[in-house]
Amino acid sequence: MKPTDISNPDFYHQVVNCQWTCPAHTPVPEYIRLIAAGHYNEAYMLNWRANVFPGVLGRVCDRPCETGCRRSRVESADSNEPVAICRLKRTASDYKSDVSVRMPKPAPLHGKRVACVGAGPASLTVARDLAVQGYKVTVFDGEKKAGGFMRSQIPKFRLPDEVIDEETGYILDMGVEFRSGERIGSLKALLGEGYDAIFVGCGAPRGRDLDVPGRKEAAAHIHLGIDWLASVSFGHVTKIGSRVIVLGGGNTAMDCCRSALRLGGDDVKVIVRSGFEEMKASPWEKEDAMHEGVTILNYMVPKSFTHENGKLTGMTFEKVKAVYDDKGRRSLVPTGEPDEHVECDEVLVAVGQENAFPWIERDIGLQFDDWGMPVVDKKTMQATLPNVFFGGDAAFGPKNIITAVAHGHEAAVSIDRFLHGEDIAVRPPPSVNLVSQKMGIHEWSFDNVVSLDHRHKVPLEEFHVARKSIKIEVERGFTPQMAAKEAQRCLNCDVQSIFTASRCIECDACIDICPMDALTMTDNGEEGDLRSRLKAPSLNPSQPLYVSAALKTGRVMVKDEDLCLHCSLCAERCPTGAWDMQKFSLCTTQAGPNCRDKHIAQVRKTA
Repeated sequence: MKPTDISNPDFYHQVVNCQWTCPAHTPVPEYIRLIAAGHYNEAYMLNWRANVFPGVLGRVCDRPCETGCRRSRVESADSNEPVAICRLKRTASDYKSDVSVRMPKPAPLHGKRVACVGAGPASLTVARDLAVQGYKVTVFDGEKKAGGFMRSQIPKFRLPDEVIDEETGYILDMGVEFRSGERIGSLKALLGEGYDAIFVGCGAPRGRDLDVPGRKEAAAHIHLGIDWLASVSFGHVTKIGSRVIVLGGGNTAMDCCRSALRLGGDDVKVIVRSGFEEMKASPWEKEDAMHEGVTILNYMVPKSFTHENGKLTGMTFEKVKAVYDDKGRRSLVPTGEPDEHVECDEVLVAVGQENAFPWIERDIGLQFDDWGMPVVDKKTMQATLPNVFFGGDAAFGPKNIITAVAHGHEAAVSIDRFLHGEDIAVRPPPSVNLVSQKMGIHEWSFDNVVSLDHRHKVPLEEFHVARKSIKIEVERGFTPQMAAKEAQRCLNCDVQSIFTASRCIECDACIDICPMDALTMTDNGEEGDLRSRLKAPSLNPSQPLYVSAALKTGRVMVKDEDLCLHCSLCAERCPTGAWDMQKFSLCTTQAGPNCRDKHIAQVRKTA
């Protein structure tokens, strides 16, 4: 197998970066270590640079970083839980002091004007990145306050208004002009106002309906989920019937059913056509709903709404089962059992969302695909009209907050380069580095103790108390003591064990002391053969092996990163310093001089 130079930071970035950054590229282990040490301000600001909304995401993130957390791969099968990265993010937000003085100040205006349509996470990220670069940024939104769907569609018992107010306020205080209550009705007219660039981050505002018999007759008691959540959020809806059916298996459906419980629903059922495991809702969202008493029924396809004199009485469902063909494709076929009638007073339809762009004229140079979505470059976020950019749900359909933030960062880079006459397809890479963590012979600048604790659960408000109001936050967050213990479970994935073959005397000390059998000294060979000859055979082919250059005997040192705990015992035991613990740092590219070709060329010339 070809040797892998793990002292090369560029290679390290390529192969393991996915394990410890989220879509917006926050260095997760670094801010977790800061939280463990009680440095909440520093942890918050480190997170804020990339994620923009740490307090929001610490409550409602879809947690893509946790799926890559190595903690779940090294624990026993009965626990198998990643570090609570999301909830630790909230800890930094909850216990920080006033960080407003740490926020960057807007640069002097240079005359370029950028308009952002919608005040959701994507638009606000663009505004934040560009305001500090001297752009005059104007954000338009039809609502009174900024936040977009974070404010209108996420229930207050999950995300209080004050958290949104604080974190959107940091951005608006950077000199961003917020035109509240101004819904854009024509992109052509907005283009005519002379903005140098326009970013569209208006979300996916239309819920999909369900057209089955009885829908029109019982319309007064049937509501689209996202519209109903917005009405609840703004206080227009304060109660619901006793018996409620929620149709749909995504996170919106979970928000609907839990909100219904708090507005008077005594018997709340979520009914889906798929199996329970196939529901799109996050596992913890389903768990929370069931914990509060929601019943989830699956493999039931809606056939009709039943009603009497315009009053909804229930729904009829066809029972189905999943059948798979030879290629693994699923289809739902009737079981032949009698249809099931479920009585209810109201129905919330949460079967999906879609984009709606009636305000964008089709004669201005923007191309749309067959599904009515704008044609957008997935790398640059640029539309077919060069000075128009899209991001968030408006670009590629409903996703999540952290993806919208990532889109905003990329769009801001593109806008900045575009308005400086640079090629926006050129994306300067992030700066990366490896730095030794040695503080003496056997001491490190990071805590390398491997905690044996299982994942700590976040304390919850008693449900009989939380049910009294839609505004009582259910999760109370970690205490500082609990957060410190949970942070100790982190395996410091960014502090890598680095091997220098020329220093190795092949004494086997590192192999003897490794608690996970992650190291093997053996003859080189083809990858498949090499994986089978390791001290602990490599069972995860998706994880690259690290293979050293040839040692003095001709053998190679092989490390299976899938098993490594980053405990540093190999480096402490090594008598020659062949092993070292080095921290990988990543500084992502954001809008500004560092991402423009002329500046880069000048730096290289100077160097």
